[in-house]
Amino acid sequence: MIDLKPDSLLDFQELIKKEQALLIYFYNDNCAPCLSLRPKVIELVKEKFPKLKMALSNSLSQPEISAHYNAFVNPTLIIFFEGKEYKRESKYISIPQLAQTIERSYNMLFS
Repeated sequence: MIDLKPDSLLDFQELIKKEQALLIYFYNDNCAPCLSLRPKVIELVKEKFPKLKMALSNSLSQPEISAHYNAFVNPTLIIFFEGKEYKRESKYISIPQLAQTIERSYNMLFS
């Protein structure tokens, strides 16, 4: 499942505990970089990291979730491995750099 959209903070917390690898993408629909980056991140996850689940959180409609994870800038991506925050990227995100960031831990976990 690439496009998970949990409804509540509890849903996000349960997802983090349940999934071995999870990327949460914080965005809002008024953010041009968010809209242009999202399909690229989805494509990256589908092609290179198929076991990495991806959840979306709209910072405007779910401000309590953004606040809980201190994601005050959009876009913000938080990557979790085995329930622990591994990496956080915000604002200016390079797809090749993001791939490199995920790759080592992903390969260790799933190889």
